[in-house]
Amino acid sequence: MPTFLRILVLAGIALASLPAAADELVLNGSGIRKRVIFEVYSIGLYLPKRVSSAQEAIASPGPKRIDIRMLRDVSAEQFSGALAEGIRENHSEAEARALEPSVKQLISIMAEVQEAKKGMLVSLGWDGKATQLRIDGKGVGAPIEGEDFYRALLRIWLGEKPVQENLKKALLGAAQ
Repeated sequence: MPTFLRILVLAGIALASLPAAADELVLNGSGIRKRVIFEVYSIGLYLPKRVSSAQEAIASPGPKRIDIRMLRDVSAEQFSGALAEGIRENHSEAEARALEPSVKQLISIMAEVQEAKKGMLVSLGWDGKATQLRIDGKGVGAPIEGEDFYRALLRIWLGEKPVQENLKKALLGAAQ
């Protein structure tokens, strides 16, 4: 993706979150998820304050949000499957098993959405009580209880086995 277009996409993530500024989150970092040679989505991590370590980002108290702007069409099954795989990769078998009900709830919500279409904004937000999935700013499905689940989601990108190492660095504020 040309540099100018990349800057526009990343700026779009920041601008898309302006209505949510009331929760006083700041953009910690952003980047592009690539799979083989394809750019799949741009992603921004919003936290109460900027941090530079994955552990701080995952453990930070208060609201948090991941905004994903789709750069190509992806089926709900592929999208939720990739999230479930990222959770399994960053947790022990017992931890992953304990998270299964929440993962299944997310998969069910994504199945209702049917497809993460190019241009769609998928937000995964933690409000201090539950994870809420939003599509283009509108809440979808029931909130998913448990901070352990939201932290598991963060580990997909910030864990010991992130989906993409340079994306992890970008979400922690390093230039991509």
